[in-house]
Amino acid sequence: MASCAVAGCVLLAGCMPVAIPDLPDHTPARWTSTPPEAGTPVDLQQWWKALGDPTLDALVAEAVNSNLDLRQATLRLQAARMVAGTWRSGFLPTIDATARPTQDASARDSYYQTGIEAAWEPGLFGSADSARILALASAGNAESLRNAAQVAVVAGVVRSYLDLAVAQAQLDLRTQEEGLDAGAERMVATRLRLHLAEPGEQERVRARHAASRAGVAQMTEAAGSAARTLALLLGRDAPDPAWQGIRTLPQLGAFGVQQVPADLLRHRPEVALAEADVLRAAGEHGQARAALYPRLRWGGSIVYSYNITQNARVHTDSSPSFGPYIDIPLLDWGQRRMREQAGQKELEAALLGYRKAVLESIAEVEGALAGLDRQQASITALHAATEAADMQVKQQSRRVALGLSSDFDGLDLQRSALATRADLVGAQGMRLLAFVALYRALGGASPPPMEPVE
Repeated sequence: MASCAVAGCVLLAGCMPVAIPDLPDHTPARWTSTPPEAGTPVDLQQWWKALGDPTLDALVAEAVNSNLDLRQATLRLQAARMVAGTWRSGFLPTIDATARPTQDASARDSYYQTGIEAAWEPGLFGSADSARILALASAGNAESLRNAAQVAVVAGVVRSYLDLAVAQAQLDLRTQEEGLDAGAERMVATRLRLHLAEPGEQERVRARHAASRAGVAQMTEAAGSAARTLALLLGRDAPDPAWQGIRTLPQLGAFGVQQVPADLLRHRPEVALAEADVLRAAGEHGQARAALYPRLRWGGSIVYSYNITQNARVHTDSSPSFGPYIDIPLLDWGQRRMREQAGQKELEAALLGYRKAVLESIAEVEGALAGLDRQQASITALHAATEAADMQVKQQSRRVALGLSSDFDGLDLQRSALATRADLVGAQGMRLLAFVALYRALGGASPPPMEPVE
């Protein structure tokens, strides 16, 4: 009878693999916002090199090797893959040796027993398949987190570098503006002595000078904050003094975006993370379903017992045993059934989470593409404004040279030109940051997928 029951269990178990549902991976055929296509295609794995800045390239390479968050995520990935690679061990034969003292029920004799026990669980009804899927999910989760960390670190380094360059370039312009305001304050003092100043002129100039000093302080703090953030991303104790020379923004030429929405499913770590969550839910649902059925194990043992007292007729004895162990759920079957149904709900929730991750990824890329268009339009307008302001400053200089005007009369034009140039630098920085946001949204800098756990 036992052999018939075992045979029936094995046959039934062979018809019950763990099903992994198809992922809801439908994506649009193309982007709603028009991506750049005229320039050279950008390598998704090394997108920052499109900026053509060797200093930035060196900083990114240093961050990939030295960033503390990334190193932690890498070690956790290695640990997760080590553990995941042992999933088969639960379904391989095990042999244990034991040695312990014991007594008989009457407490008259004491024995010392040694023995060898062997057991094997074949993993029927999908339990082994579930363990494999859970191992894949665990390793995939750790790999996705590690890839997400690298994408974030690379984007953070490029962003901090650009923030530093913009802040220090604007600091130079704000310093020039503060110098103009300081000169204006001295000129107004002279005009007051000559009774040429208008009422309230001195107060207006002082207020303007105070505002320009505040602008210098703000840009100084912005530059310092960007440098500290960059140092932290590189795992350094403090910013490099050489970074004070970073005052020129990289030039982003014409570039092309070759990726389509479907590429997000292969490259974006957040989508891979959601996929690992689906695998986890499928594995846990498979385990809950396997728990509804009898648990079968094969086992055997050989026990050798030595009587260390003098009350028994013999001093030694041995006893072998071998056979199947069958655990059949009876009174708690309803509870197990509820767990199986709950696992199905968790799997459905994970599938919805995957779909949400895909939609969020598409929306983020669309936003970055739209940001690129807006910033380019802003830069074009500010270029025209800067040229017009510079032309006004040159015309004023000619009037001063001809004695038709004074230096004091041209201060407002010079301040306006500096402010327009600062706005242009800011807009150029924002366009570069939109470029960073685009390739981060596409999953750029994520390393190629690792071999799956076997």
